[in-house]
Amino acid sequence: MGSTWGSAIKISIFGESHGAGIGIVIDGFPAGVTYDEAFVLREMERRAPGRNKQSTQRKEADTPLIQSGFLHGQTTGAPICAIIQNTNQRSGDYAALAAQPRPGHADYTGMVRYHGCNDLRGGGHFSGRLTAPLVFAGALCKLWLKTRGVTIGSHIQSIAQIQDMPFDDVDIPASQLDALREADYPVNNPRALDAMLAAIEEAREAQDSVGGVIECAAVGLPAGIGSPMMDTVESRLSSILFAVPAVKGVEFGAGFAFAALRGSHANDTLYQDGNTVKTETNNNGGVNGGITNGMPLILRVCIKPTPSISVTQQTLNLQTGKVEPLSIHGRHDPCIVTRAAPVIEAACAIALANLFREANGYA
Repeated sequence: MGSTWGSAIKISIFGESHGAGIGIVIDGFPAGVTYDEAFVLREMERRAPGRNKQSTQRKEADTPLIQSGFLHGQTTGAPICAIIQNTNQRSGDYAALAAQPRPGHADYTGMVRYHGCNDLRGGGHFSGRLTAPLVFAGALCKLWLKTRGVTIGSHIQSIAQIQDMPFDDVDIPASQLDALREADYPVNNPRALDAMLAAIEEAREAQDSVGGVIECAAVGLPAGIGSPMMDTVESRLSSILFAVPAVKGVEFGAGFAFAALRGSHANDTLYQDGNTVKTETNNNGGVNGGITNGMPLILRVCIKPTPSISVTQQTLNLQTGKVEPLSIHGRHDPCIVTRAAPVIEAACAIALANLFREANGYA
């Protein structure tokens, strides 16, 4: 499986949703980074299931058991390995899926790709549970990037069609991103959150689900990181963001809104602020020609509605050859978006740590 990603810092994720455990190996991580356990565990908690009725009631501690790569509270430069135990599986809920692949899932494509040998329980290696080790790696990368003056954070831009207040694209204080990371639900407008939670509850009562958008930003990035034309900042970030299950779209800066603009409105005018070059607007999301320009890096990620829903659906029965009703059992999120922010941040942190190290000669 293609579960290895990266160059300067390389990650390899292993395990299945209902196996003994899941984990990650991180190779190339810088030596001498102090392990802030409280920070890492908080990041894991943000993603963890079972914290509220907007998430699956599968409860897992998600505590990373570090096997290697640390000594006296610091990274050694050797490969880091961490394992997260699975302790609350209900595999019997998935017994019928070999005959009836779930709509919107990787059950059918996984069967074809791996000749019926794939683990269907809880989605196996395709499960969103595999984002837990990604968050662990992202937390470590955030710690290292922080020493370089880079802060990453995000908020729930929308759930269903309810919109939060977007970031100010030219001025995002690191303190705002830090505050969002500490919030149970990272939003800029509390009134929007009330409406979002009501929409999720309405979907849950209807045995259905809703999707949304996460807006993520990185501030403190210097100009000059990234390379044209096949290895741009956007392509590198997108390649790991699309590894997150349920991500179906990524846009940078104004994104698809560029299609409705004239060049005179789309272009970001440059000016000098002391010794720093800035732009008056940030429609390009901090990137020009695939290279950072020193402005906040801003992107948005579309998260599709949870495909596992309790309402009866129609799907092909591979044994009978007929389309038949399917009732999905198990514990599932009526909305993944409320747990997605730390995952998207983690993916961005890993990609930016790679780009940063490459730009500085693997320093």
